[in-house]
Amino acid sequence: MNDNKDKVISLHWFRQDLRVHDNAALMAAAAGADRLYPVFIFDGKVASSEDATFLRMRFLMESLSCLDRTFQASGGRLYCVKGDTVPTLKALIKEWGVTRLAYQEEPEAIWRKRDDAVKELCKQLDVEQISKTGHTLWDPHEIIKKNGSLPPLTYAIFNHVTKTMGRPNKPLDVPDFSGILNISGDYEEKYSLPSFEALGFGKEASEPDLRYNKWLGGEEEALRLMELRIAEESLAFSSGYMLPNQYIPDLCGIPKSMSSHLKFGCVSVRRLYWAIQDTYVKKVGVMTDDISIGIVAQLIWREYFYTMSAQNVNYGQIANNPICLPIPWYTNEKVALKVEMGQTGYPFVDAIMNQMRLEGWIHHVGRHMIASYLTRGDLWLSWEVGVEMFRKYLLDYDWSICAGNWMWVSSSAFEKALDCPRCFDPVKYGRRMDPYGLYVRRYVPVLKKMPLKYLFQPWLAPRKVQEDANCIVGKDYPERLNDHNSSAKDCNSKMNRVRQTMTEHVRDHCAPSNEQETRQFVWLPDEMALGEKCSGDDHCEGIAGL
Repeated sequence: MNDNKDKVISLHWFRQDLRVHDNAALMAAAAGADRLYPVFIFDGKVASSEDATFLRMRFLMESLSCLDRTFQASGGRLYCVKGDTVPTLKALIKEWGVTRLAYQEEPEAIWRKRDDAVKELCKQLDVEQISKTGHTLWDPHEIIKKNGSLPPLTYAIFNHVTKTMGRPNKPLDVPDFSGILNISGDYEEKYSLPSFEALGFGKEASEPDLRYNKWLGGEEEALRLMELRIAEESLAFSSGYMLPNQYIPDLCGIPKSMSSHLKFGCVSVRRLYWAIQDTYVKKVGVMTDDISIGIVAQLIWREYFYTMSAQNVNYGQIANNPICLPIPWYTNEKVALKVEMGQTGYPFVDAIMNQMRLEGWIHHVGRHMIASYLTRGDLWLSWEVGVEMFRKYLLDYDWSICAGNWMWVSSSAFEKALDCPRCFDPVKYGRRMDPYGLYVRRYVPVLKKMPLKYLFQPWLAPRKVQEDANCIVGKDYPERLNDHNSSAKDCNSKMNRVRQTMTEHVRDHCAPSNEQETRQFVWLPDEMALGEKCSGDDHCEGIAGL
């Protein structure tokens, strides 16, 4: 029993909510408190830190350092502890006389066991326990409940259900920390932010930083990026379109993606959602339901995947996953390693993988390219192999979103057609997304002197051209792992057999609502420069720059 009943001693347990703005759990922790202890626990799993590479751990440490500076400005510090969650919290509760424990809800099923154990601990110690939704726009469990206690199988049904729930809550202000923060006398000894060496990253921390683009963690950087994002959205709305950087993404531009900051909770998804909504109304003035969804489509897809995984602990794997088709994928560790190391012989594919390993981030279109190439488009390897690669390298790796994207693109879930009409041609799709070859030349530097005519298919370059470019295919740059045209046909045949042999699975399978929904998901515009429909492969000859 906790005997400290005359005061409210709050402990806010930070997880994937590394910010002070629009943090409902932090606001509840601070409300009426006599003392507030902001805590982050290095338990080896929180914030996707399990087996994290140095890139992701650096982003996490930058985010925690920013949070620590924020609390310092109000007379406190961020208390960091290394250890298993429940015994660590138990020790802190007893040491500080904590009467209230608050934290942001984790929407994913994989955290349920841990959080249930924490709730039980609070009951045992007679500590008030508060948890609030904040990582998502809506509570995924409420969405499921509204849908008859079943997850919505299509994006359209999801939007219908959320429409009945009303728009997301408006973002909250920063809590008032006046007089409730402090710095314990043993802070530096026991609770300061640990060094990279203490976390096992001493060698990586001392190596040269070779990144072209540097994604910096923290709430300050997240809010700066949001200003840039809103400025771009504002210009697009004023020009009569939405979702800028979708048709021909700026793959070599300065870092502007907010996915990593959303993943770590450095920026509130509600704040971003309402900033975009308010900007549209300000610039255009007329808002419809379809537009309100369309201008934030990426955020809504994020919500959809969180909802689909909220009650499915096996969502990130094939086995025992009720929404995933048990497709008989190949297993080939040598081929998978060549993909991971950017040695496929397809420059656009290799550039994507090289950027991911070097910088910890790749554009959405790059993720679709890799997911298609590795699975149903070319190599017929399991999407689980791809998820593992992304889990290893991406700053913004997210169990729900990553697995959802891989299941969709591989036709293992969400994609009812089970055909391959939109397999991404690694040559033509690369040309479309990188029309001047700047991206490929940056991340596959051995090809920097290869003429644009052959840059995306260097195996066609005459020997003299290869010699002049100082890049001999098969010596300086690898031969192709496969021939896309024959591989795509083979994969299409396999998908047809899957359809024939899994009739029962397909009938009740998750599916896109319509073709337009699929096109939006894979960033395919309805019309191209010359008027024809773009499918990402054989219909992209009209793109300028080819």
